[in-house]
Amino acid sequence: MTQGQTLKGLGFEPGAEIFHNLPRAELYEHAIRNGEARLADAGALVAETGQHTGRSAKDKYTVRDETTENVIWWGDVNQPIAPDVFDKLRKLVFDYLSQKKLYVFDGYAGADPTERMKVRIVNTYAWHNLFAWNMFVRPESAAEWEHFEPEFTVYHAPDLQADAEALGLRSGTFVVINFRERTALIGGTHYAGEIKKTIFSVMNKRLPETGILSMHCSANYGVNRDDVALFFGLSGTGKTTLSADSERVLIGDDEHGWGSNGVFNIEGGCYAKVINLSRQNEPEIWDASHRFGTILENVILDERRNPNFDNVSLTENTRSSYPVTNLPEGRVDLGGVAGHPRNVVFLTADAFGVLPPISKLTTPQAMYHFLSGYTAKVAGTEIGVTEPQATFSTCFGAPFLPLHPARYAELLAEKIEQHKPSIWLVNTGWSGGPYGVGSRMKLAWTRQMVRSALKGQLDGVAYATDPVFGLAVPAEVPDVPNDVLMPRNTWSDPAAYDEQAAKLAAMFVENFRQFADEVSDEVRQAGPNVATS
Repeated sequence: MTQGQTLKGLGFEPGAEIFHNLPRAELYEHAIRNGEARLADAGALVAETGQHTGRSAKDKYTVRDETTENVIWWGDVNQPIAPDVFDKLRKLVFDYLSQKKLYVFDGYAGADPTERMKVRIVNTYAWHNLFAWNMFVRPESAAEWEHFEPEFTVYHAPDLQADAEALGLRSGTFVVINFRERTALIGGTHYAGEIKKTIFSVMNKRLPETGILSMHCSANYGVNRDDVALFFGLSGTGKTTLSADSERVLIGDDEHGWGSNGVFNIEGGCYAKVINLSRQNEPEIWDASHRFGTILENVILDERRNPNFDNVSLTENTRSSYPVTNLPEGRVDLGGVAGHPRNVVFLTADAFGVLPPISKLTTPQAMYHFLSGYTAKVAGTEIGVTEPQATFSTCFGAPFLPLHPARYAELLAEKIEQHKPSIWLVNTGWSGGPYGVGSRMKLAWTRQMVRSALKGQLDGVAYATDPVFGLAVPAEVPDVPNDVLMPRNTWSDPAAYDEQAAKLAAMFVENFRQFADEVSDEVRQAGPNVATS
């Protein structure tokens, strides 16, 4: 509905129309009429983000004041900004928004009614507001909107550039969180992921304060809601793909909380990477990406307005944003709440080609790999990357952690001790050699390995210990060739494997030095054996 200047609690006096909690069809109409997006043949809305096709991590700031000084994990992830600079930015943003036609979404972060946070998203573009509609939990009735008072508000002005020199910023793009004022300002970027990750960062502070583990993971369950599996992983490791399993029910694909009642989805939708997406390999995501309500971000349309997911001329980080209701009936839990996990899976895409495709972890190993958060970049994905590069993102989500990683690790240890899930490390990366020499592990094999683990089919098999990484590797997995399970056996040159394994092991050890004083001897000793390597 259009509310003009009657919307309370906006923070400034609007001078133009406000469109408040519009339904999807009307947001479509506005986005197309405004020239913001195009319509794909099957009904998705297609938008481009211009210069920024991913997050601007170096332009993200947190206000440093008396409430955050001794709480936030300050550094490259959480860059401090002074309150007076925030005040100037807020005036800049509010003055700008007061002259614009605005779209406002009110909803929740968190599917569990006892743990959710009321969020308000203020946009100048209709398609960004549809993104909020997709990604957050919608109120179930109009009555919930009548007396809605947001606990956190995001103001998004994608076309507004700050004066970086005058404000002491890195660039004109800014993503600033003020925890005391429960406000975030985003400017200079059209990339919609900034909106969802800003709220996720807020939840990563809010939930642990009440003993709830906030997690950068996907989640699903099997025959019942007590058969929950978590999939931790960085972008490109298979978090969304592996959780969208035809044999299991999806809870969510990216952000969850684990509290006293079990696991709950923080979001109300999915934000899947769709580079090289195919119906054969990922039918659920394919179908969802061809439905009304979905936003295709930076995806090229062919001459018949069909999405071309193989075209990366704009970016390799092409995305599909859709509500969970766009997934097949019975394949997703619309309530987004389930029991405690029986299995926890850490995903890594090892481009060095030396980690086993699946291994079982002890609790100390789980803490080690959770704090490490390893995956790898491959040659060609970034300028200057000519060989695999190790990436360590603690807790598999460092860019979104306001608190010290030890806090999240402590909570995970408590949950594991209490509920005793099986913990697995799954390598969705390369086998038979590093990137450029070996080949990527077949998705069908990875899916079968994960399914076997979740069904308990690996509980009674024999295990061998990887001599370098100390990981317990199953000797057999149903319907998977035995010779792919121990990576050294897949290399034509074992000596080259040994050299590469030693290289990666040393990187693990060097990276973990930052946590050495925060963990027990048992966890410190759970990493690779550099002497052996």
